[in-house]
Amino acid sequence: MPSSGLPPSLDLHAFTAPSSVAVVGASNNPAKWGYWLAAGALDGDDQRTVHLVNRSGGTVLGRRCFADLASLPEPPELVALCVPAQQVRAVVEDGLARGVRGFLGVTAGIPDEQNLADRIRDGGARLLGANSLGLYDADSNLRLAWGTFTPGPLAIVTQSGQLGSELAILCERSGVGISRFFSVGNQSDVRAIELLEGLVAHPSTRAVALYLEGFPDGEALFEVLRRLRAAGKPTLLLTVGASGASVRLARSHTGSLTSPLDLVDAACRAAGVLRVQTPRELVSVARGFLAVRTRTGRRVAIVGDSGGQCGIAADLASTEGLLVPELDERTSARLQSALPRGAARHNPVDLAGAGEADLTAYARVIDHVLNDPGIDATVVTGYFGRYGEDTPARLDDELQVAKRMATIARTHDKTVVVHSMSARSSVVNSLWCQGVPTVDSIQDAVNLVRGLASLSLEPPPAHHAQTLPGAGRLQPGYWAARALLRAAGVTLPAAHRVRSADDAREAARVLTAPFVLKAGWIDHKSEVEAVQLDLADGQSLAAAFERMRARLGDGDYVVEEQDTRPGCVEMLVGARRDPDLGSVVVVGRGGTESELWHDVAIERAPVSGRTAATMIGRLECAPLLAGWRHRPSLDGAALADLVVAISQLVVAHPRIAEVELNPVRVGVRGAVAVDALVIPTRDPPDAEACDTVDHTHHIVPRPKETTR
Repeated sequence: MPSSGLPPSLDLHAFTAPSSVAVVGASNNPAKWGYWLAAGALDGDDQRTVHLVNRSGGTVLGRRCFADLASLPEPPELVALCVPAQQVRAVVEDGLARGVRGFLGVTAGIPDEQNLADRIRDGGARLLGANSLGLYDADSNLRLAWGTFTPGPLAIVTQSGQLGSELAILCERSGVGISRFFSVGNQSDVRAIELLEGLVAHPSTRAVALYLEGFPDGEALFEVLRRLRAAGKPTLLLTVGASGASVRLARSHTGSLTSPLDLVDAACRAAGVLRVQTPRELVSVARGFLAVRTRTGRRVAIVGDSGGQCGIAADLASTEGLLVPELDERTSARLQSALPRGAARHNPVDLAGAGEADLTAYARVIDHVLNDPGIDATVVTGYFGRYGEDTPARLDDELQVAKRMATIARTHDKTVVVHSMSARSSVVNSLWCQGVPTVDSIQDAVNLVRGLASLSLEPPPAHHAQTLPGAGRLQPGYWAARALLRAAGVTLPAAHRVRSADDAREAARVLTAPFVLKAGWIDHKSEVEAVQLDLADGQSLAAAFERMRARLGDGDYVVEEQDTRPGCVEMLVGARRDPDLGSVVVVGRGGTESELWHDVAIERAPVSGRTAATMIGRLECAPLLAGWRHRPSLDGAALADLVVAISQLVVAHPRIAEVELNPVRVGVRGAVAVDALVIPTRDPPDAEACDTVDHTHHIVPRPKETTR
């Protein structure tokens, strides 16, 4: 692949369109892998030379078997390894000696597997696997896997072979064809990211199904997924979650509030990837995406001929993050004239028996609700799709209404999804063929709309952090953290560093009471009484210093002016760097109880001001900033600026593992970080990380009056 950085001899052509294939371990026994690999290879022998190898010789599936690779009349480009683990290395050495370019490792438990993978790569070849369940390429009719595949537009890349097989089976049942299938197994050599990269320009692939259990090189992986999305090929991701190790090591509230899946979801949003919960949901959404040709929003109208089914659909839609808005007055008026008395016409829309009496009522109502400017999509729930199945005399009428529904959806350029009490009637099949996804579970229907809406969202534009002054320098402690944050544009209270009672008295003469005293080297100060508030004058400040030093010892203490602005709300702004997935920024409810509320929004860093504002708007506590119960509105724009600044800081400063401002007091004017924590990475990339910062001025001037 051009962007893989590999020499031409190490590309992946051997796994997509090899000129010749050898199956080592071919068998006539349908219960063995050697049978399925041999049968699949022979299915494509009109496009390539196929050799079967079995040390016993003889024939397999009517084709002569050679005893070993050395006996072949020509060197194969790709070799499928289906022999006992102890025999794999000898077969590999024979293959390398003959110039094999690719090995598919189906065998599991190979001794010293990584060493063997390195040997293969050093020999100018590549290994897919080991412990792979095979591969498939529809364009070149290359099938080396258990089972069969139907050609189509969905590519599957999976770390779990069995789960990949489940996806392929579900696709077969749903009529979704496969363009490529790769089971990456142990990824001892060829990695999922390389195979995904090869799909960006693959013309036969229109969507990608991806299952991964971990995200090494996660930043590079999601960059490839972003490029897939930009090419019009969205990825649907299944995962069991990333490692929790980074959360267990977190020292900040920010770290403990961000689970592994939170980080994955943030990366997904940034790349335009949809994370789904189950294989069934993945295939359902993929099938819907491939059928629907229009963008889908989250504002949904529910239409049905049963009040109970409409109510359940509306509840599920709300639970899944969809909006079920009230229809506008003009739409409701049109529905009133089209429906019997007593029908619900505001959303959900209950036909109240009108659909059963006259099937065309479905189409008329859908036309009205899709004409509403506040509606993006319609979910039709209930009996439609089954009328003709139960009463054959009504089949033609139902088919005509289905055709009309599809035409209405195209005319309005909006999505219609049908939940039908029939799974595979001719009407259901007709709706699918006309671009109207139809499923037999209301949960599937709602998930499908949610998924289509997510895939319709454009991922946020890439936002690059600027280089910060002194980015190569980091020093522990609160005083150094303050200097770093102020350079990044964060507003903090005026402060003085103190090491003695006399220093404390000097700080009191320069700063404005009341004062706050902090032990600057302690992360969570309130937990060990390393912070004291409301110190009214120099005498009380000096006395508090003496008491705190007696308990905690010598060190850098910090005196700050206490932010006493009335009506402030305490928030948290933080960021953390994950070793695999990169940096994220967090905003949420702050204070010592932040873990209790767990009200946070997370995005991949850095973010723009618009994204920061959107994050704040997602919070449950957002109304507190917007003038809750006639209180004055607070400076949400200043809070968004802090989110942007911290997101920029964590990306631009590779030595930062975690950074947190908590609490940030947001007032009518300005947002002031009254405590902060900066945690360095454990292993600095180079010696420059050990440089010190020379802060010769202990007095930090007051912030501007507008932020106090």
